[in-house]
Amino acid sequence: MGSVTVSNKKSQTTSLNNYNNLATAPVANKTESVTMNNYCNGWIGGEGASAMTSAPNLKPKIVYGTAGYILEDVPHFTDYISDLPTYPNPLQDNPAYSVVKQYFVHVDDSVPQKVVVHKDSERGVHFRRAGPRQKVYFESDEVKAAIVTCGGLCPGLNTVIRELVCGLHHMYGVKRVLGIEGGYRGFYARNTINLTPKSVNDIHKRGGTVLGTSRGGHDTNKIVDSIQDRGINQVYIIGGDGTQRGAAAIFEEVRRRGLKVAVVGIPKTIDNDIPVIDKSFGFDTAVEEAQRAINAAHVEAESVENGIGVVKLMGRYSGFIAMYATLASRDVDCCLIPESPFYLEGPGGLFEYIEKRLKENGHMVIVIAEGAGQELMSEKMQTMNKQDASGNKLLQDVGLWISQEIKDHFAREKTMAITLKYIDPTYMIRAIPSNASDNVYCTLLAQSAVHGAMAGYTGYTSGLVNGRQTYIPFYRINENRNHVVITDRMWARLLSSTNQPSFLGDKCHNEDDIEEEEPLNQLLDGDLSDDTLKLNITCCKCGWQTRGRKGKKKRKKGHDE
Repeated sequence: MGSVTVSNKKSQTTSLNNYNNLATAPVANKTESVTMNNYCNGWIGGEGASAMTSAPNLKPKIVYGTAGYILEDVPHFTDYISDLPTYPNPLQDNPAYSVVKQYFVHVDDSVPQKVVVHKDSERGVHFRRAGPRQKVYFESDEVKAAIVTCGGLCPGLNTVIRELVCGLHHMYGVKRVLGIEGGYRGFYARNTINLTPKSVNDIHKRGGTVLGTSRGGHDTNKIVDSIQDRGINQVYIIGGDGTQRGAAAIFEEVRRRGLKVAVVGIPKTIDNDIPVIDKSFGFDTAVEEAQRAINAAHVEAESVENGIGVVKLMGRYSGFIAMYATLASRDVDCCLIPESPFYLEGPGGLFEYIEKRLKENGHMVIVIAEGAGQELMSEKMQTMNKQDASGNKLLQDVGLWISQEIKDHFAREKTMAITLKYIDPTYMIRAIPSNASDNVYCTLLAQSAVHGAMAGYTGYTSGLVNGRQTYIPFYRINENRNHVVITDRMWARLLSSTNQPSFLGDKCHNEDDIEEEEPLNQLLDGDLSDDTLKLNITCCKCGWQTRGRKGKKKRKKGHDE
């Protein structure tokens, strides 16, 4: 194989003649050259993971190519273990794959993070394409896999478990698969069950997780000790951002000990707030199920004079479920999410809009994400800095709070008599089985994870990027959260659908006072990359904030960043 340029963010060119599965690309203006047949740079853990890692000097594994090509690569066994034997991939003899024209993914295949570019744009950041490789680093009888689910419930967990077990068994002939019960604690509490295709055959028809789950309980050394003692050499970890930070710490410890153990993450969050990937599994199901609650609220509201239906949906930091459920329903008159602060009193406030809507239509429906309005509640309820076992901020019930505030306002003003019904379907939504779309997605995620582990990749998350399955390094998954961008077209579509105010017009932060930003080029309708999602616009007078985009800004009187 030819020379490949790999950077650890220093001015050096690395010749990797024996390195597995990297593209060939010279890079100019690099002066130092280091030959590293046993490349072991690894990478940095994501935000919040540094306290759990033991190797402070690890750097991301970056490959540069021509025309601005950048591959954010994932680790491989050959990075830190030498002279590993390889074996032919058993898929080439699998009858199910006999109709496939090309069995294996090409060694240079990668997927771009951005798909909308200009004619003079650089090629930009890419991720390694997922799929089976021609050579594998495990024999079937050698593999002892473990699967664990952590954090909150989400539609599709059982489908992922099922497809991991069936994928290992039917594609690679793996017979030994353990289920770790009760989340991370199950590793060192020695709670395991044997998983076979027969035992998991029907679990995708049920909600929840057959393995059980928990928050917290992560002890890196105890977990890796258990992995080593049990002879486990593939670990599949299903969970959200906190779980993936834990997976990154496990990988770093496994690498430090020089173990041939593949550590693979499968991102799970019903809120869809994991960055880089197109969406998380279970999200489509959650949006679909939310329609039932919105429809019930609409029926209740329109059946009485001045009826108001309030629906609280999940969305601790990101309002994607509320936004997409609102757009899908068309019965919602107001959608409130964490990214778009609102206020109650005064011109342009929520109360004024409710009264206007009731006079026009005689009823209205409000959808609110669980993380919205928390700053309005913080003075009365001192819980803003408390956290659960996973490190998530504990939230007050904003649905109950806003329902009572609305009732109190109209009782106080005596402008009209209202009837308000509050519906909270949050735990019902996350406990149901996944729908057909999510079942297919879970299958692709699980099979891609298995292909990567068998090919010797480790320390990565399996995820969908621009419609293609990819392997994403842990640090990209852990570096921040995905948020609704309220300066984006998707949010504009929602405002157009509901006709609700933008809540930017109060006397403190009106349009003459806040900063304006020059628009940036879209990557996809309703979607931005992490590179464009960095800016918080803040009002120094009142502390109001909103999320905008990077770009040139014009300061307006009365407000400084």
